[in-house]
Amino acid sequence: MAGEHFFLELEPPEERLRKAPHVVVVGGGFAGVRACKALAQADVRVTLVDKRNFNLFQPLLYQVATGLVSRGDVATPLRQLVGRQRNVQVLLGEVTEIKADSQQIVFNGKTYSYDHLVMATGSGSTYFGHEDWRTFAPPMKILEHAEEIRRRLLMAMEQAEQTPDPQARRFLQTVVIVGAGPTGCEMAGATSELMRNAMRKEFRQLDLADTRIVVVDPGERVLRAMPEELSEAAQSSLSDLGVEFLFKGRVQAMKPGEVIVGTPNGEQRLQAATVIWTAGVRPSHLGRKLADAIGCETDRAGRVVVEPDFSVAGHPEIRVVGDLCSYKHTRNGKPLPGMAGPATQAGGFVGKDIAAIVAGTTRPSFSWFDFGSMAVLDRIDAVADLRGLKFKGGIGWLLWAAAHLAFMPTRENRVTLLVKWMFAVVSQARASMLLTGMPSQHMGLDSPDAAFPMAPETGPSIAEPGAALRAAMDYYSNQVSGQPTQTNDGGSNADSAAAIQ
Repeated sequence: MAGEHFFLELEPPEERLRKAPHVVVVGGGFAGVRACKALAQADVRVTLVDKRNFNLFQPLLYQVATGLVSRGDVATPLRQLVGRQRNVQVLLGEVTEIKADSQQIVFNGKTYSYDHLVMATGSGSTYFGHEDWRTFAPPMKILEHAEEIRRRLLMAMEQAEQTPDPQARRFLQTVVIVGAGPTGCEMAGATSELMRNAMRKEFRQLDLADTRIVVVDPGERVLRAMPEELSEAAQSSLSDLGVEFLFKGRVQAMKPGEVIVGTPNGEQRLQAATVIWTAGVRPSHLGRKLADAIGCETDRAGRVVVEPDFSVAGHPEIRVVGDLCSYKHTRNGKPLPGMAGPATQAGGFVGKDIAAIVAGTTRPSFSWFDFGSMAVLDRIDAVADLRGLKFKGGIGWLLWAAAHLAFMPTRENRVTLLVKWMFAVVSQARASMLLTGMPSQHMGLDSPDAAFPMAPETGPSIAEPGAALRAAMDYYSNQVSGQPTQTNDGGSNADSAAAIQ
């Protein structure tokens, strides 16, 4: 039986807002932040609730994972971003229940009332029913994921530097990336740059020819959402960087240090110290909670089906935007893609629409402007499809850089990113190569951190970044020697994630 909740009564940001309509925005991503900003001049009281106290620029997480930029370059505290608005209050917490009949949400064990609710909680990663793979192949959706990937890459390189066995070094210098979409391609290019160029002067024992990066995808080409011409250009650029492709390949199983891929030509086993997952996304679990609460429709992926104004059928006071919604009221009837542009436009529209309702003025109508899609491949190489106009190479990179800087929420982030990008272009060096996350040795504080990936009993502690690498090395060594690998309980680790916990 659920525990009792108490009603949370907070003072409004300003006295004039004490009796103003209360807008609760859940989620501080692209859509949530833009909704708050669109309500800046409205006579409403806005509360932004998020389980993190910062806004994350997810499209650049791969640059954190490969040491090009640091966490502060892609994350901005919400209180600095929108908390300074006179009508906005920011609260830290995770929403666990929606009481639509009484117009309340539950978070941190408290109930909180709303007049308008905007749900913008985004999406996470899916392993298509194989959640145990998360331990072997971290995704890239939050900062901890990116930093864990960076730890694994750097730890593998450090281990290879002091390993006399050439075969073991090749294993340590091998990376498998699952998924050939924009994130997978950008990760492949950045990883190649990191391992082949940016680090060639720092590691004395490594042979760059031993570095191997393999991209696995069930399709027949990279960037399938882009025109074939740009897809071929992207694949050619990545191939020039030494990236290999395994198309028509579906991951069948994972073990420490090994990915088993099914292909039309039979099963292939890829042995690699580092495996990265970029293959699929799933909407936030709050979509299912909302559906259970009010019986609203969801699509096959679990996204909430919404009306033309992003409201939920039968509940005009509830709006769902961003990756959590299935919006099909477009010119071609196709759902809005789960990208930063559509999320930002939807959040801005919902904020303006609520402001118009409160003010009693004419309500706007939503029309999505499709800017196109793009992906960066190398330091000064990218492909871009901008409303039918195709660009590649240096021009594509300039357009990519301009677009991403424009979407950054603060001027400070734009400046720091531009400086670091220019530094990388000129020097081929990385600005954020610190190997952090080791058990704290400061003043005896050696308590473990939360378990990666921020869920109990699903993987090695992020306080021990070498745990996954050690397990992979043990598995690899035993494969070479022909000895079976054993788990702590004496059983085989062929199908158990416990081997690397």
